[in-house]
Amino acid sequence: MTAAIPESTLPQANRGWQAELELGFVGGAARTTLAHRRHLGPLRVQRPFYPDGPVCNVYIVHPPGGVVGGDRLDLRFNASAAAQVLLTTPAAGKFYRSAGAEARQRIEMRISDASSLEWLPQETIHYPGALVRQQTVVKLDAGSRFIGWDLAAYGLATRNEPFDSGRIAQGFELWRGERPLLLDHLQLRGGSAAFASRWGLDGATALGTFVACPATADDVSAARAAVESISEVTVGLSLVDGVLVGRVLARQTDAAMRTLLALWRTLRPRLMQRDAVLPRIWAT
Repeated sequence: MTAAIPESTLPQANRGWQAELELGFVGGAARTTLAHRRHLGPLRVQRPFYPDGPVCNVYIVHPPGGVVGGDRLDLRFNASAAAQVLLTTPAAGKFYRSAGAEARQRIEMRISDASSLEWLPQETIHYPGALVRQQTVVKLDAGSRFIGWDLAAYGLATRNEPFDSGRIAQGFELWRGERPLLLDHLQLRGGSAAFASRWGLDGATALGTFVACPATADDVSAARAAVESISEVTVGLSLVDGVLVGRVLARQTDAAMRTLLALWRTLRPRLMQRDAVLPRIWAT
């Protein structure tokens, strides 16, 4: 029997990139500042932008452009002292086909009392044969506010390459103090019945998840009205323990993104008391 080689002793070529990014935001009288920044490996941020007043807009950049088997990405964001933060990405994320090693990404966000954070990344494309484990954990205090989404594209629809091999494990957790508000976990195997079945994705290649907290029944009604006229998508909205959760299924990623944007445009003024000003990077 051959003993397993500890990952820490493997050559970098086999282990992949080990990348970390840690950001800390602090509110101020005029605007929120990026007060703490630490990175390791290929994760960077551009300078903060302020397209809508005091809100600190920061763009997360992954210079390699994609994640391969063996890569580990660890991102930690902290909003404190009444910080107002919007985080996004300049382009789609990509998880490439793996030769056998799993790619992992973990994102943790801590939002203190009276602070708000919006997590609005571009879509993530999972190439056929990718082996991926993603986890996002959001930790709220009593007076925190959060809006975020995730949009996953399975396979390469434009090339007619379905996700017919590989494995994806996705997790999203939302906590207020020590109490879990939302624990959401999804596992998909390439080529499984879950992609075609009515009880699964029903032929969709894009799955979007939208989360907003704290929300009310009136917010859900407004969100439903905002998306009811969008074609080529299936949308479900629910409200449990003050958490609004939206699910979007589509055969085209663009249609799913339009739906997430419509939800954000509707709910941002209601939950954050701010107009829905698009990040500058989306216009480039």
